[in-house]
Amino acid sequence: MGTKGKVGIAFALLLAMAVGLFGIFGSEGRNNEFQPQNEFKLDPWIDLKLGPLDMSINKAVLYVFLAAALATGIMIFISRRMTQRPNNVQTAVEAAYEFAANQIVGTNIEDRKLAKKWFPFIATLFFFILFSNLIGYIPLPTNTEHPIHIGGLEIPSFAIYAATANVSIPLILTLMVVCIYHYEGIRAKGPVNYVKGWIPAGTPGGLLFLILPIEIISQFVRIISLSVRLFANLLAGHLLILFMGGGLVVILGLAAVGVFTLPVAIAFFMFEVVLIAGLQAFIFATLTSIYLGEAVAEGH
Repeated sequence: MGTKGKVGIAFALLLAMAVGLFGIFGSEGRNNEFQPQNEFKLDPWIDLKLGPLDMSINKAVLYVFLAAALATGIMIFISRRMTQRPNNVQTAVEAAYEFAANQIVGTNIEDRKLAKKWFPFIATLFFFILFSNLIGYIPLPTNTEHPIHIGGLEIPSFAIYAATANVSIPLILTLMVVCIYHYEGIRAKGPVNYVKGWIPAGTPGGLLFLILPIEIISQFVRIISLSVRLFANLLAGHLLILFMGGGLVVILGLAAVGVFTLPVAIAFFMFEVVLIAGLQAFIFATLTSIYLGEAVAEGH
């Protein structure tokens, strides 16, 4: 049987399942109470406010802690059990370490001394974001808005969430990066020469009034691009999985739709886990290296 025949049979089976589900459950009508965006709402679990500063414990805090604890714990565990004949886990960690050292930092920071100085920070960024993104696709009992009642106990339902899907986490990481590369640039060149380095060599004096504001604005745009890129990719991925995995069924009140949306959700899930989680960590760490290397470089 050819590929077209197999695809046709698969589609016919899906259609038959959809018709069967529609015959059993019918249509309950549109559900206007279900709000998918509430999956990303941060309800405080433990209220903790210090004046205007809100330090309440919520699921975002939990995911930050899990990402930091797992990244730190795994690295310490592997480092203390290094052997001459590494197992698969040690090989994978060593490969990730070499990748961060050579491909992320080594190729983007020409100053070897500077690269060695900031490699621990950049590698920490890479692994923290990577673990945070990956943990975000593991269902955990964090949904307190739709709890499950078992034996009189109210247990949060399982949901997926990522600390990096909250813009505050990427923004804080971005601000740290921006402060560091500006500091290194000013330290290496002095404040005046560092700002002069933003202007392309050979720019006519009459264009300075136009080029300089653009370059200043570009420094602020970096903050937006670096933080929003990570946040938006994770948020969009989670929303797509949520909608296709069952959100659309709930909104429409039509179980038969799930026959077609569930395979799409699985495909999105695999795509996000395999590609997006690692790619966004790589992009963030690589841009950090590029900005740091550019800040101390002699030429623009």
